[in-house]
Amino acid sequence: MPLKLGPAGVPLSCKGRTIVEGMDDITVLGLDAMEVQTVRTIQPQHFDQYWQAGILSWKSDFEMNMHGPYYAELLGSKRERNRTLSKMETSLQAGKIVNARHLTFHVGPYGEYEPGDEANEQVANVMAGVVDRVREVWGDEEEEEDYSAFPWVHEAEPSLVGIETSGRQELWGTVEEVLEVCNHVEGTVPVLNMGHIHARGHGRLRTSEDYAELFEQARKTYGGSTFYCHFAGVEHRMGNALHYTQIKKSDLKFEPFAESLAEEGDWMDITIISDSPLLEHDAMYMLQHYDKARQRLLEIRARDDRRAKLAAQQGIDPDELKRREEEAAAARKAQMDGVEVPAKKAPAKKAPAKKAPAKASPSKGKGMISFEEDADDDDIF
Repeated sequence: MPLKLGPAGVPLSCKGRTIVEGMDDITVLGLDAMEVQTVRTIQPQHFDQYWQAGILSWKSDFEMNMHGPYYAELLGSKRERNRTLSKMETSLQAGKIVNARHLTFHVGPYGEYEPGDEANEQVANVMAGVVDRVREVWGDEEEEEDYSAFPWVHEAEPSLVGIETSGRQELWGTVEEVLEVCNHVEGTVPVLNMGHIHARGHGRLRTSEDYAELFEQARKTYGGSTFYCHFAGVEHRMGNALHYTQIKKSDLKFEPFAESLAEEGDWMDITIISDSPLLEHDAMYMLQHYDKARQRLLEIRARDDRRAKLAAQQGIDPDELKRREEEAAAARKAQMDGVEVPAKKAPAKKAPAKKAPAKASPSKGKGMISFEEDADDDDIF
């Protein structure tokens, strides 16, 4: 499973604060992706920086991504929609320059629409137009001389248009809505913001089975295998996300997600971006837990293979061999835990009460018979 991890923006620890220097720092940390934030507007002076980042990304197989404007109103009035589309246009241009694999966009409030098919159809129409515009911006392959500064335009696919899940009840973007639109519009990809999904579902993602169900739902509805995810801790109330937090301080944990990816994620091509206030620190935290989950899975598979071979050699069922191994392990554990376990039988060693005969010294010469008789006398009394 191709998995890429990185922060949303230049790392906090980066001294230079430029995108290219941020990419260098991210690579040193063992991460391999980054999301450029263009959440409000893009300044022309940044384009030179974007181009340098695009060159580096193309030569190093580093995945660049871009996030479009947060304040979108694609379901609003014609004026509101056009204002949002003009901001998105700037992100599309910057996405080509930076060699972005994913361009992520919000849809915004339901506006004049009720949740349902009509709203979904409107979003699908708008996003189909955005996908067409992305392909226009990347240009015709035959116009090679016009794009000599952007060699990746001829060697890579145009950016995928990501549609992000929302974290508030009044905003379009439930999991079902996003998957439905992505299923109908080629060139789009669902952006599964786990903090938003968790908040909107009143704490929906708690176990590895919850994540497995989410991606199984995506497999059936969306049908694709490419996913773009945001992950961070989240404070939420009454089905609404309030703000992001570091992962360790949230009831949204990454460990179950890592287990699900390790066990059942081989079919996915997935990128995970850290939205945490700790950015690269929580991105590394996620990478470490994913590596641990993979290691545990490899150990389990190796043990199962060994057990199957031993069972075949002994002519027994692997489950029977497993049962015997568990019994032997339980016995060893009991032995190690305790001197308590033998200690309960130890009265046999203490009970002989070798000191007691010493008190009954008159019968010294009778040996063991004398001791047993004394014990019997005591029993009678």
